[in-house]
Amino acid sequence: MPNFEVIHKEESIYVQKETGTKVNYYIFNESEIHLNKIMPHTIQEWHFHEKIDETLLITKGKLLCKYISEDGTEKSCYAAKNDIVKVYDSVHTFENDTNDITEFVVFRFVPDGKDKRELIKSDKTVVLH
Repeated sequence: MPNFEVIHKEESIYVQKETGTKVNYYIFNESEIHLNKIMPHTIQEWHFHEKIDETLLITKGKLLCKYISEDGTEKSCYAAKNDIVKVYDSVHTFENDTNDITEFVVFRFVPDGKDKRELIKSDKTVVLH
């Protein structure tokens, strides 16, 4: 395994979905990052994830987030540039109900149930170069 790597956009897996979303997938052993462009007046299909932890970072525009709440009702809210969306295990969909392209980054991981917050906060060693 290399100790440093830059993965260029042309090395990603590009998919243009029928729903109007353009995606560049970067898939790794234990995670995935994908860059999404959802076209104006486009809605993705309803779905959920059984094992994947999915988090979105909105980088451009506004995204209508729809989900089914724990009591079974449909709920919605907007996320805009620099907002984070955690979908957990909800049934959800995303819609661009604007006249502009919305862009977001999706981070997908397969969690093992262990709390790694302290490791994440403290795993940095400063090196004098």
